[in-house]
Amino acid sequence: MRLLRGGHPIQTVTLSIHRFDTVRARLWVLGQMALARLSLARMDDCQFWKLCGSGMGEGFTPIPNTAVWAILACWPDEDTARRRLSTAPVFRRWRARASESWTLFLHPTSARGTWSGQTPFRPGEDTQGPLAALTRATIRPRYLLPFWGKVPAISDVIGSDGNVAFKIGIGELPWLHQVTFSVWPDADSMADFARRDGPHARAIKAVRDGDWFSEELYARFRVIDTRGHWSDARPLPIGDPT
Repeated sequence: MRLLRGGHPIQTVTLSIHRFDTVRARLWVLGQMALARLSLARMDDCQFWKLCGSGMGEGFTPIPNTAVWAILACWPDEDTARRRLSTAPVFRRWRARASESWTLFLHPTSARGTWSGQTPFRPGEDTQGPLAALTRATIRPRYLLPFWGKVPAISDVIGSDGNVAFKIGIGELPWLHQVTFSVWPDADSMADFARRDGPHARAIKAVRDGDWFSEELYARFRVIDTRGHWSDARPLPIGDPT
């Protein structure tokens, strides 16, 4: 178990992504949007969790992708995260039904803002390795059209960036709740994309100037391990890909 300098365990966050190819499997996972909540709510050591759908294309679109779904969860330490992901029935069921599954194990390094009124991530010490960035926002209904009008251009830019190892757009509620998640080889490459003039920078300015979001959260993580396989992700210099 990895510890902070004071001897306290480092919070571990998992993002488990699943692809369901058949119509039967997609109908099953739609039902899980209600049933899996019961299983996750009963896990006393799961500090925070969200069930999320995804968008088509690069993921950053308003068109739902009924094939790809995700479970995000926060755990008190790495050992608990690994044990629960391996043995808890809800995670085992999802992997058994999915045609492809991939889990990222993450250590929060910075976070600001709230998610459903909570502060789910507890940042620890920074370490070397690939970096993940997560943004989550609740969009004010009157700004839905201008927000989603800007997203396709951002999707094209991030999709063509040679540094990004993985990217996906997910959310708890289509159109109103948006989560963007991307993985970068290091902080410099991620910061370069964020600072670069273009659709991304202009969209951030419009959001700030117009107060488009009623709730926001921004977090960074170190990717400490991955398990499973995802065909759209580039290999990362960590963990065990099996």
